[in-house]
Amino acid sequence: MPTHRWFTPWLLVLPALVWLAVFNLWPSLNTVVLSFTNAKPLGGGTFVGAANFERLLSDDQLADALLNSIVYMLVCLPVLTVAPLLLAVLVEKRLPGITFFRTSFYSPVIASAVVVALIWNWLLEDRGAVNGLARQLGVVSGPVPFLTDRWLLIFSAIGLTVWKGLGYYMVIYLSALGNVSRDLHEAAAVDGAGPVRRFLNITVPGVRNTMLLVSVLITVSALRVFSELYVLTNGTGGPGGRDMSVVMLIQMYSRGFTGHLGYASALSILLFLVTLGPMLLLLRLSRKGADA
Repeated sequence: MPTHRWFTPWLLVLPALVWLAVFNLWPSLNTVVLSFTNAKPLGGGTFVGAANFERLLSDDQLADALLNSIVYMLVCLPVLTVAPLLLAVLVEKRLPGITFFRTSFYSPVIASAVVVALIWNWLLEDRGAVNGLARQLGVVSGPVPFLTDRWLLIFSAIGLTVWKGLGYYMVIYLSALGNVSRDLHEAAAVDGAGPVRRFLNITVPGVRNTMLLVSVLITVSALRVFSELYVLTNGTGGPGGRDMSVVMLIQMYSRGFTGHLGYASALSILLFLVTLGPMLLLLRLSRKGADA
């Protein structure tokens, strides 16, 4: 029988390793190096030590962007962790026409984020459909500043994110619900347990690991939000730029011929650390729940 040489497996994974090294590892390491320089898009820059990180401490714009990103994450995390699970439980049942509802709930996922944000911009602007309908119904006397008030804009973008992400996480939960034993539900129903109790005591523990996965995905996505806020604010970050996220701030400092790549790289490292914290916390809470 022919024998394989020791390097045969490495030849098979070599293309993937090269791809990861060129497009993941090298850019990450280069970002760390650039964060200690005053590099520009058309120049390598010089070493400036920790000057970029010291600048982070006194940047008021960063404080607003960081607060916006954290609020975005704190609202999206519980909503997009629980709501898709409830939706998955509803559409899991085999009823006539249920496929139509599954498709309807998932359709926003396949739509372009930019196109969806443009539609929401049209709906929420001062002369948009929402304000027009509210005035006709006599609910408000003037336009509601969905896109000009800081926090109304943030929560409008959160609503867009939740609406677009419901179907995606619903599908993930649907695959997990298929592994939850129906015998447990039937036995609990025989013992007199209602739907709510069966959901809390059987369904939720059965999809605990999936909930952790979804929570991590939501955390990373919410802290890296860009398209929703960028389109809703027409690229300005809102009045005074106070509605931008950290990713928008990174983009602002890195674009153009006079971009500050060094400072943008320092912002990227800060965003990585901010994202890493909630992920580690979620992992620890999951382990505690599993050990309990």
